[in-house]
Amino acid sequence: MVKVSTTPPWQRALIVLAGTGVGVVVIAGLYWAQVVFMPVAVAVYLAFLLSPLVRLLQRRGLGRLVSVLLTVLTTALLIGGLGWVLVRQVSGLVKELPAYTANINAKIKSLKEKGAASARLEQMIEDISGELKSESPAAKNSVPEAAPAPGAQDAQPPVVVVQPDNSGWLTSLSSYLGRFLEFLGGLGLSLFLAILMLMKREELRNRFIRLVGHGQITHTTKAVDEAGQRISRYLLTQAVVNATFGLTLGLGLFLIGINRALLLGLLAGLFRYVPYIGALISSVLIAALSLAIFATWWQPLLVVGLILALELLTNNVVEPWVYGQSIGVSAVALLVSAAFWAFLWGPVGLMLSGPLTVCLVVLGKYVPRLEFIDVLLGDEPALDADVSFYQRLLARDQDEATQLVLTHAGTSAAEEVYDTLLLPALNYVKRDRERDELTEADEQFVLRAMREILEDLGERKTSAAADQGEPAEPGEKPSLRKVRIFGCPGRDELDALALEMLRQVLDPARWQMEILSVEMLSAELVALAGEKEPPVVCIGALPPGGLAHSRYLCKRLRARLPETRIVVGRWGLKDSAEQDRQQLQDAGADQVETTLLDTRKHLRAWLPVLTNEEAKKTRQNKDEQVIAV
Repeated sequence: MVKVSTTPPWQRALIVLAGTGVGVVVIAGLYWAQVVFMPVAVAVYLAFLLSPLVRLLQRRGLGRLVSVLLTVLTTALLIGGLGWVLVRQVSGLVKELPAYTANINAKIKSLKEKGAASARLEQMIEDISGELKSESPAAKNSVPEAAPAPGAQDAQPPVVVVQPDNSGWLTSLSSYLGRFLEFLGGLGLSLFLAILMLMKREELRNRFIRLVGHGQITHTTKAVDEAGQRISRYLLTQAVVNATFGLTLGLGLFLIGINRALLLGLLAGLFRYVPYIGALISSVLIAALSLAIFATWWQPLLVVGLILALELLTNNVVEPWVYGQSIGVSAVALLVSAAFWAFLWGPVGLMLSGPLTVCLVVLGKYVPRLEFIDVLLGDEPALDADVSFYQRLLARDQDEATQLVLTHAGTSAAEEVYDTLLLPALNYVKRDRERDELTEADEQFVLRAMREILEDLGERKTSAAADQGEPAEPGEKPSLRKVRIFGCPGRDELDALALEMLRQVLDPARWQMEILSVEMLSAELVALAGEKEPPVVCIGALPPGGLAHSRYLCKRLRARLPETRIVVGRWGLKDSAEQDRQQLQDAGADQVETTLLDTRKHLRAWLPVLTNEEAKKTRQNKDEQVIAV
């Protein structure tokens, strides 16, 4: 259910303004101080990634310091080795690219030869170009420009260019050396921070809990521990999956005959860190390079087939099996996050965008003060199903509201849709009407749409029962005699609609429910009930409100019909259910229920007794008629 804010509008506006200012300052700080924040982000990523390995080594008997140093140093060597291989392979590939020109020209030539339409198009373009280049009438009539006077060029002063004595590579050495030293410094800072975070992870955890866990230390502690384990497990699993994908692809490319198979496999594994588009970019690059390397067509086709097979296997089999469930981040959030972090930190931000987004979403799920992050970036629906249904009705989108009901009825038990979607919508209408937040036109539209949806559900239920038959309850014998129920709306049409829902969930072969008019006065209702003496009277009183009038009806009905069973439906009530139940039972109600299915359950429990009483009363009436005759 959506939480209703009691904060005044000016305070909400001030909070939004302050939040916007803080967000702008944070983003600006992340951009301008990326030299500091980028190594910190890499260190946090490494700490989460390596934490399971450190704990594994500690369980093997190694101390924490030895475990941390061994894990981090091994990771540093692995990163350094991959970087060295990447640089060597890229430089070698750049030197080999000119040798592939002949293969590219041959493929283009073969495409031209095989495409007759392309040849005709090319001939047409050449003819048009030749016609445009021909001499125009204006060019024929133009007067030639006068030749420059002799010695005019000699009158211009000579241009003097001063060149330094240093060679060109010495000029750019300082810039390249500065970037390299900056990269080494950032990497070294990240590794050192990762060591400290792994050594002091409990202390950092406690400090974080103190910041966000005021008054909820126990809950926050469990949440943070579970969130840390989930993040570490996900990042480690992601690294293993991407590395396996890259190695498998590199081995396949090597078997096909590509020289730089190790480089391409490494790039494919790294590009998989970029959400969605990374795999597509790496696939296009590898396919294009295979076209340039091979002189024939069948090897590039094998490369494309290998990439497609690995992608399908990884996306549809490996990742669902390894991850077990969704990572909890929406596709739009991943793409927007990739663009955001790439803008802030360049390629490093692009590679870290996925892990950073997952970390933020997991923290938003477990830390109450960061819940807004989960709402913004998570893949769970922003609104509950009942709120979405009511919101569609307020927007006067009856088609989508009906589709929500039918979808919900198809994915779960069909009769649960009343308690989970329809009744909460009626509760929201009553709540908004009492607060004067709902216009009369909107209320009438919602009521009309709800009636039509109920009619549709009733027709579907009737047709399904006619096709398959209504199953009997265990131990319950089918009855030929229907038990009468008086449905008394507590106050308005909303209560009458709720009673109509109850009639639809009851078996029409066993129950005969008569819903009285909402315009009937209480005295008329009690008099009619006393005249017909129904075995069961059901008072529908949806919250909020309606308690006092329901108590009044219970007292009047109990005084007039002492043997009649009275059921009060406070359907949708959650907060003060026990208090309302006690007051209504003191007023004469036999049963007070908060859901339609529970109401049906208790009516079914009364059915055998009610059937016998109804049969006995019918026989008495017949005997009285015979005696009168």
